[in-house]
Amino acid sequence: MRPEQIKAVPMLDLTRQYQAIGAKMNEALQSVNESCRFVLGPEVKKLEEGIAAYSRAKFAVGCASGSDALLLSLMALDVGAGDEVIVPSFTFFATASCVPRVGATPVFADIDPKTFNLDPAKVAEKIGEKTKAIVVVHLFGQATDMVGIQKVVQDAEAKYGRKIHIVEDSCQAIGAELNGVSVGNWGELSCLSFYPTKNLGGAGDGGMVVCNDEKLAERVRVLRAHGSAVRYRHQEIGVNSRLDSYQAAILNVKLPYLDEWTEARGRNAARYEKLFAEAGLSDFVETPKAVGNVRHVWNQYSIRVLGGKRDALRANLAEFNIGTDIYYPLGLHQQECFAYLGYKPEDLPETLKATTEVLALPIYPELTEAEQEYLVAKTAEFFHK
Repeated sequence: MRPEQIKAVPMLDLTRQYQAIGAKMNEALQSVNESCRFVLGPEVKKLEEGIAAYSRAKFAVGCASGSDALLLSLMALDVGAGDEVIVPSFTFFATASCVPRVGATPVFADIDPKTFNLDPAKVAEKIGEKTKAIVVVHLFGQATDMVGIQKVVQDAEAKYGRKIHIVEDSCQAIGAELNGVSVGNWGELSCLSFYPTKNLGGAGDGGMVVCNDEKLAERVRVLRAHGSAVRYRHQEIGVNSRLDSYQAAILNVKLPYLDEWTEARGRNAARYEKLFAEAGLSDFVETPKAVGNVRHVWNQYSIRVLGGKRDALRANLAEFNIGTDIYYPLGLHQQECFAYLGYKPEDLPETLKATTEVLALPIYPELTEAEQEYLVAKTAEFFHK
């Protein structure tokens, strides 16, 4: 199909993926039905082993969502009342909401404008005597500068004489790497989400905690099941966050395709870069870049629309049935529920700027070259009219 024949470009179209592997997914679900092992069954164990191997980690523990993976990680590290946890403000809500849920205080740090990830220098400014942990988000599929983060943490530990934990929020970044090291191997615990929009997405909610410490892995297993290692014996108060077998069965079908899909996302990102350059849009659009020695897995492709025209461009593209989204329209430090912390919007200037400029474009593996050409052509028409 040629660009001029395109009638719509959806932001995400999971039906294309289903058309390719739907029969295998249905077969896997039927197998679960026949086994009647619906919660933490064999499919979950298989997925945990598969994700651990894929992440080059020793352990993986399934749970009900990526949000719960973050919560369980803080619980496993005994983060609680009186502690502070440094988090980015430019991220999904769950990154920070887990902090007050364990009784701790979120401390928001600003981002690197090139990667949208935490800036190690800004993290250093926020570390204090009460800092118990840092939640590092590998946003949009690109690994954070973990070498810089680790150096900041080491310096702070020497200064304050206390352990500072690193939790990786890898919910958008399964398979991402920095310097050949997979995300999930930089911090003590790493969190994954299998929400349908993720690179490895299920048919609902699902999550996983990945780590290399056997004691931490076992504690997460206990905490996800009401704090119980033995049925009806509760050594501590946990939560009910078990991964169901339906989700695991679907994810087991999809996992072998993940690298293939990731490579397709990378090709789409490279094509966007080429098309935007050829369209002469550098004065209007800043395309995202893979920074450093990284494997970027492109969960999102977020451009910056310059000159205050982001919302106008989005509305114009919508007129041509081109789907886009804004990740994220507000920094978390601007959210009403965190008003008690006393932040002003301008306290995190790079976050504030990003919220006014970012626009996510379709990037899923099945996106066609013609659809990308159509999107960029309509963007060029908007700016050159």
